[in-house]
Amino acid sequence: MLVQFTVGNFLSFNKKQTLNLKAKGISELKTNISTFKNEKILRSAVIYGANSSGKSNLIKALERMREVVLTSVRLNDSDELFYSPFLLSTETENKPTFFEIVFWQDSTRYRYGFEYNLKKIVNEWLFAGKTETREKPFFIRTEEGIGIDTKFKEGEGYESKTNDNRLFVSLVAQLGGDISKKIIDFFKNYNILSGLEHNDYTGFTMRMLHKNLNGCNESLQLYQTLKLGFQDIKAIESEFNSLNIPEDIPDIIKTKLIKEFAGKRGITLKTVHNKFDKKGKIVDFVLLDKEINESEGTNKIIDLSGPIFDTLKLGKSIIIDELDAKLHPLITMRIIELFNNPESNPNNAQLIFATHDTNFLDKELFRRDQIWFTEKDEQEQTDLYSLYDFNLPDGSKVRNDSNLEKNYIRGRYGAIPFITN
Repeated sequence: MLVQFTVGNFLSFNKKQTLNLKAKGISELKTNISTFKNEKILRSAVIYGANSSGKSNLIKALERMREVVLTSVRLNDSDELFYSPFLLSTETENKPTFFEIVFWQDSTRYRYGFEYNLKKIVNEWLFAGKTETREKPFFIRTEEGIGIDTKFKEGEGYESKTNDNRLFVSLVAQLGGDISKKIIDFFKNYNILSGLEHNDYTGFTMRMLHKNLNGCNESLQLYQTLKLGFQDIKAIESEFNSLNIPEDIPDIIKTKLIKEFAGKRGITLKTVHNKFDKKGKIVDFVLLDKEINESEGTNKIIDLSGPIFDTLKLGKSIIIDELDAKLHPLITMRIIELFNNPESNPNNAQLIFATHDTNFLDKELFRRDQIWFTEKDEQEQTDLYSLYDFNLPDGSKVRNDSNLEKNYIRGRYGAIPFITN
């Protein structure tokens, strides 16, 4: 479970900024919290901000750290790293990007991070413990070398074998290290999705429904709860038919498709709709192609259901940019409630998402420490802060009984667009 993420010198983030999901000592919505060894962690978080304020860049930072970790094992000595520093300050020129993440994995609290530039890993570190105050260093890497504690014996002997552009934890995991594998597994188990383009995870949901995998029954129940207009959904397997290729596709592409898919079987999703007689009595049913006949919003919720229930079942984290796009606010609220409710989320899964929809600024849906904002200053660098930490002009904190949506639109919490007349 994600506890904290810090980013610095990446895209619009110049100075280090931290998304902290450790619950504050406030009384509201206690069911929105999971507990690990007496540390209370938020089940969800929402991020608001004006266009180009850095919301998406925060999600890109989480994605970039994940990419660097998971692709490190495939790098050759001369390969360059995915380096995207803040470019609007002379102070950050040629300075390393900073990533650090804190998370719970198998009853242990890990703090792992690294700094890197285009050519090499500058620093890298791993700390672990049963609590925040009892964490101990497992290894620390600097430009001078790698120091290993006895608790990280799996790394001994590999210090000098780590290329400058590769992560030490990645190398040790590749060579069979148990602790380092847990670090890698954490990065494999948080998913980052686009709320605008959902084609990337259509196949995942299709397989779930076709093979009746984990989350299938819950997805079908969600469709019924949301009353999307169809009675059921079927995954139909059939052989490739060249006659189904659209006529307006160029012949050269059509020939390539026929050659590639001839003899293969594919899956399509069909929604089941009732058919009525003139008196309104159900007399039959009709199968309609999901992609063609259902709305964009319906297609999105179907496609999204696979990753959502996979995350809930396995206690993972899911991070979505513009979750609300194409969805009615009540449907998005239902998704949020699935994560905030311990009955539907017994395995402590997490949802983190960015949005512009102010309907979710509701004290019945989110605690003050779950609501985050991004705002750029005059030097175009992103500041990240929570509603709980925000100070009003008189120096006071935001009260729980405040009208959060109204006050945000009025600009009391910042992080809104300034439109000139």
